[in-house]
Amino acid sequence: MQVFVLLFNADTDNPGIHTISVGDQNLVLMFAQEDDALRYSLMLEAQDFAVPSVEKIDQEEIEEFCRDAGYEAYLIPENFVPQNEFERLLLAPPERNIEETDWNPEEEPEDESDLSSRDLDQIRRQLEGLL
Repeated sequence: MQVFVLLFNADTDNPGIHTISVGDQNLVLMFAQEDDALRYSLMLEAQDFAVPSVEKIDQEEIEEFCRDAGYEAYLIPENFVPQNEFERLLLAPPERNIEETDWNPEEEPEDESDLSSRDLDQIRRQLEGLL
């Protein structure tokens, strides 16, 4: 199934994916409908967040990326109506952005010596798969 996710710098060598923090978990929202993803992106822009692009990607690729990155993938289905407090949090972006992210569009990784070239190749393939 194809889903829509929010990416930053999607057309560059340094893409980032939008996540929200709920407790100690980072969630990647996957939208079943493009209109819902676009609406969420516009709400981010209205709150002075960086403006992501809406990208269509295979759901399995996102879920695999999330497993590997330690994130949780969460599908916002078609005609989504929140049933509890947690789901209500998913309808609107948070009121503030975190001060420090682990992604910086201008910054190159400082030290890659901890990662083998095999690990780097795998990460590179996963990120390229997001495009």
